Amino acid sequence: MKVTMDQHHAPTEVQSLAQFVADASLDTLSDTALEQLKIRVLDTIGVAIGALDAAPLQEIRTLIDGLGDGRGATLIGGGQASPDHAAFFNSALSRYLDFMDAYLAKGETNHPSDNMGAVLAAAELADASGADFLTAFAVAYQIHTRLSDVAPVRDLGFDHTTQGAFAAAAASAKALGLGVEQIANAAAMAGTANVALRVTRTGDLSHWKGLAYPHVSKEGVFDALLASLGITGPAEVFEGNKGFKALAGDFELDWSAEDLEKVTDTIIKKHNAEIHSQSALDAAQDVRSQEGFRADAIASVELTTFDVAYSIIGGGEEGDKRTIRTKEEADHSLPWMLAVVLLDGELNPAQYETERIVADDVQDLMHKVTITPSTEFSDRFPEQMCADLVVTLGDGTQFRANTDDYEGFTTHPLDWTGARKKFDALTSPFAEADLRDEIADLVHDLENHQIRELTAVLAHVPQARS
Repeated sequence: MKVTMDQHHAPTEVQSLAQFVADASLDTLSDTALEQLKIRVLDTIGVAIGALDAAPLQEIRTLIDGLGDGRGATLIGGGQASPDHAAFFNSALSRYLDFMDAYLAKGETNHPSDNMGAVLAAAELADASGADFLTAFAVAYQIHTRLSDVAPVRDLGFDHTTQGAFAAAAASAKALGLGVEQIANAAAMAGTANVALRVTRTGDLSHWKGLAYPHVSKEGVFDALLASLGITGPAEVFEGNKGFKALAGDFELDWSAEDLEKVTDTIIKKHNAEIHSQSALDAAQDVRSQEGFRADAIASVELTTFDVAYSIIGGGEEGDKRTIRTKEEADHSLPWMLAVVLLDGELNPAQYETERIVADDVQDLMHKVTITPSTEFSDRFPEQMCADLVVTLGDGTQFRANTDDYEGFTTHPLDWTGARKKFDALTSPFAEADLRDEIADLVHDLENHQIRELTAVLAHVPQARS
């Protein structure tokens, strides 16, 4: 069933992508990119551990355990499953809190760390080195971000997991140590089969918001395993008749000119909230700290921001954001998030307890929030994430704050110390200091270890808070 490339014809676009993946080497990363990649590994593990006791994740864990579908890859929190199911579970953990990293293209937003569950499972199955894992993870970042740059699909009604399918499969194939033809077939199968609807993130949000990418991770690993056996996918998945370009439009991407540096253009969340809210929530914290501010006396809250934030989380084209009952709805509602930060001074996992989501004070205050998109701010996105916040009290006193970035943005990147601080805050309810140190130290020196050293330590994390 194996198809050999015709030496007399130019490679197809997915074959060119596969050649880039096969040639990728950790040695080509700059020191800055390698450090930032490790920071994202630590961040992704931290947000995954922080979700271990979430009810939907416990149900998924029960399902996987009940299937008894085999071994091959470690589940964070202990236990084994088939690699594709481990990819689903571990990706669901890292996605559930909505506290992961992001990449901002002009017409698309994605979360490249979503690929870690797939890469981790494939690397463990292959008994890969930490360097192999890091290389495959960097490949996932490059493919996911660059396809989003040149082929956004959000405005067409499709989800960012669509481009991610190519990344998850190709990176999984790289972690497995597959060759060019097998990498191409894995990417082609996954890219063909995982064109996803944007309704995942519009209107009344469901659990699928946090599970759409874990599904892609699962399929990416499975398609890589199929490809390892010689199963083929459409060689012209991009340029062919009714291929990906029929959906996304024509684009050019020279994979031979790509490096592995795009990880440095991704950003990490400071607040446990949808990515486009981060600067606005910083502004809310600024207002709250100003002398004379009283949350119980607020008459109105007016935010001016960029069009993408307004469209996705501010009540624009992706639906009203003032009917908030669940975590999934709350972390994608800018009115609710502004209200809770003005009241509590922070937005972390504790704010997503059901009692806090539906509390009268935050429910009442979010209805006093008005959000307006600015053409000027929109033109400055994604290089800047502008927010101008004005809060008026009942007596007419006004408080104002504005910003165009935050700690974790490209202009203010997170360093290892900051990453460790976030990691400890998320994982300390589950892991003692010694275990946290062991995980962090392994990640920071991962290129000098085997990946199974890391998965063995992750298996020791308790599934419940101490």
